[in-house]
Amino acid sequence: MVWIILLLVLFVFQAATILICEYKRPAKSVAWLSILFILPIIGFLMYYFIAREYVRRKKVHGHSSDNTDKQKLQGAPYTGSIDSKKGEDSFLLGEQRLRDWLRHVPHAPITVLNRVDVLTNADVTYEAMLDEIGKARDHIHFEFYTIRDDAIGRRFLEALIAKAKAGVTVRVIYDGVGSHSLSKSYITSLKRAGIAVEPFLKPLIAFFDKRLNYRNHRKIVVVDGLVGFVGGINIGDEYVGGDPKLGFWRDTHIMLHGDAVYDLQRTFLTDWFFVSGERLGEKRYYPAHSEQEPSIVQVISSGPDASWDAIQEMYFAGLIAAKNRIWITTPYFIPDPSITMALKSAAISGVDVRIILPFKADSVIVQYASMSYLQELLQVGVRFYMYRKGFIHAKVIIVDDIMATVGTANVDMRSFFSNFELNAVMFDRHVISRLESDFEMDLKESTEVTLTEFELRSSGEKRKERIARLLSPLF
Repeated sequence: MVWIILLLVLFVFQAATILICEYKRPAKSVAWLSILFILPIIGFLMYYFIAREYVRRKKVHGHSSDNTDKQKLQGAPYTGSIDSKKGEDSFLLGEQRLRDWLRHVPHAPITVLNRVDVLTNADVTYEAMLDEIGKARDHIHFEFYTIRDDAIGRRFLEALIAKAKAGVTVRVIYDGVGSHSLSKSYITSLKRAGIAVEPFLKPLIAFFDKRLNYRNHRKIVVVDGLVGFVGGINIGDEYVGGDPKLGFWRDTHIMLHGDAVYDLQRTFLTDWFFVSGERLGEKRYYPAHSEQEPSIVQVISSGPDASWDAIQEMYFAGLIAAKNRIWITTPYFIPDPSITMALKSAAISGVDVRIILPFKADSVIVQYASMSYLQELLQVGVRFYMYRKGFIHAKVIIVDDIMATVGTANVDMRSFFSNFELNAVMFDRHVISRLESDFEMDLKESTEVTLTEFELRSSGEKRKERIARLLSPLF
């Protein structure tokens, strides 16, 4: 009897700890309490080592998206801003609430003098990256969630080594979890060429430091501080259709010239300081550029170290501002309650809400979790399409004709609250039109999900969806 009481007290203590630590995330609390109920003690140990908040909202071993010092360390010499250059009148005209919210995002200036090139799929993106890397004269900054030692990975390996041998400074960051299969020989080859290489949280270190759940999902390339890349594409053969299971891989990346590149650079240098301890703020990393045409871009970073869930809040602000359409492409759809309600409200008010998801999934559990949200949204008029040509991995949101965002963040709770992410928000009608064309092409490769058909799925499928949804805050 005494042992039973002690075990009960221990269980209550563990449950109370989770509830107290996760009071801001009720869905996450429920998920971890379910695991604790199924796996007493083991579930709590799992929570402690892989999911406990970073002491969220505090600085993380020197890495903080709210670190005011980083503006001094990496202060970019912006040649234009929305407050001082032409373009002010066209910036979200008539959308004062959204405009005012975007202005207040910490460390995310809205820049005017930019050129944006939309890159559809990896073959085009890789060629553009390799071309710019080949032109580098001073430095290359290269940061990816996943880098693979395969044919594509070796092309970049050779390109980076060639530039390093030519005297260009090259720095590489890879995520310890996302690039867990990256061979030691690949890393050794980089280092032997004089390239500085650092992991963002090695899995073993992250486990014992209780940060395994936090991953750097960013994809950044900056060349000479003048050209930058960001989007959904990592470095690997699967992105050019090399995965026989997934086949054709549909993705979106962008190439930037102008003021917005400074923000990609600042984000990389902040990450570099975290992984290496090296402070870099010299003017060489922020050279003057020659872009003069106004194309308004805002680069927004987010992570579990920041006081704002900036990308999640940017998505929400955009959704509630929509008057005519919301078009979304995302490979993983696990929205938090606020995003779900924003989508419902938009659809009910007559906004054309369309969401493209992959028919083929690279994660069965995540796909079941995504499907669990469809019925309630279909019932209010949100339209879903399943992409069938291959696997769609693009992360794009288009709101009316006023804004679009491309970046690394999915419409899921991991991207919102656990990962380090980076998105570019664009307000140029020509850029939005280009993304709109891609979306329309993707619709042609997709089949629409109807409420009548979806309701006919088997009880077994519904059961799997419920279980996956219960655990979805952990994905």
